[in-house]
Amino acid sequence: MSTVDRPPLVSVIMSMRNSASTVETAVRSVLQQTLADWELIVIDNGSSDESGAIVAAFNDSRIQLVREASTSFLAVRLNQAVALSRGEFVARMDADDICFPERLARQVARLREDAELDLIGCGAVVFTSGGELVGELPIGLVHQDIVARPFAGFPFPHPTWCGRASWFRNNPYDTGVGYAEDQDLLLRSFRHSRLGAVDAVLLAYRQDQLALRKLLPGRATFMGSLWRHRRATGELWPVLAGITSHVVKGAVDIATVGSGLNRLMQLQRLRTISPEIPAQWGELRKLLLAPSSLAESPGPNARAHAGRW
Repeated sequence: MSTVDRPPLVSVIMSMRNSASTVETAVRSVLQQTLADWELIVIDNGSSDESGAIVAAFNDSRIQLVREASTSFLAVRLNQAVALSRGEFVARMDADDICFPERLARQVARLREDAELDLIGCGAVVFTSGGELVGELPIGLVHQDIVARPFAGFPFPHPTWCGRASWFRNNPYDTGVGYAEDQDLLLRSFRHSRLGAVDAVLLAYRQDQLALRKLLPGRATFMGSLWRHRRATGELWPVLAGITSHVVKGAVDIATVGSGLNRLMQLQRLRTISPEIPAQWGELRKLLLAPSSLAESPGPNARAHAGRW
């Protein structure tokens, strides 16, 4: 088999919609991976801006862009990307996030070392569009910690996922779920899956502020997932307790975020930034904004978008 026909080791899957201000940096962070045996599948989910043109302008045969005229749920596009993937492993990221250079290498190495693992995450630092670091997302490092309170939710950030392609194919996203598709999938699969994480920050997650328009539908959707779980398994009281906890958390969201205490609530949901991360973040920003990096990705608006974080 020629190197042209040989499947990549890992398929990175990304769905984007109107992401012209962020997708170029996201893609460039994949180009800078120390593990070079990858493909990047980008599904343009009905964008009306220049997102598609920016991705199409990257001069790299490992990048596959699929343009869709209409917009569908993220779950639909992720299943579509998984179906197109050729890698032994599948890694998730969003079009406004950034991978640290060793993300793919370290996650793939962990999966190869432990044949029992199906899906792993990694640490993720939250940053604003201005480049400011805010905190780290909570994440469970071993299976027992990740699934300890399944009806309250899983501390397992979706954009950090990397797993065996066979697992993604055997456990598709529910295409009828418009929010919290990751939590819904974990709820349906955690009892027959093995989860874990690399104990290192390998992804930067963009979050300028908490948004009720995402928080509340996400909670409502997961409560629906919990009730479907009850109907399928008969587990009543643990599910009711989980639903009650999300109702209470939703009320707290409205009271705090709605009253202007956004940053305070954001900080309370995050962990303290590890001491080594600011320096690593500074080096990563320099790498992604360097002229040589721009030359590798000569998009039509490369210099216009390069400074947007």
